[in-house]
Amino acid sequence: MPDQSTPEINLLREAYAAFNARDIDAALATMTPHVAWPMAFKGGFVHGHQEVRAYWTQQWSEIDPHVEPVSFQPEGAGSMLVHVHQVVRDLAGAVLGDERVGHRFIIQDGLIQAMEVCPLPRDGV
Repeated sequence: MPDQSTPEINLLREAYAAFNARDIDAALATMTPHVAWPMAFKGGFVHGHQEVRAYWTQQWSEIDPHVEPVSFQPEGAGSMLVHVHQVVRDLAGAVLGDERVGHRFIIQDGLIQAMEVCPLPRDGV
């Protein structure tokens, strides 16, 4: 198991904690100004802090997602695959989805440049 406390992993832990706390400003502070972020809830991507803020604000008005990193798998050259336990609820608290997914991050100069949702390896955690 790789070291689970590198600067990149600490950055990603901060980002997940801020997202789960609905602290958009703290989450955006972990990202480059021109970050590419997936609209997993709608499809496609948003780019930059303003678009991420607008997407999350809309998303959180419709669903209540919680994403907890389970493990981190460095892939080299600033790429990190995070195994995530994701629970999505409706606003009344009913579970809409409970699954493990992959989040692949590109980290540049100590900030998140891009993220994509991806399948986990078959032998994944």
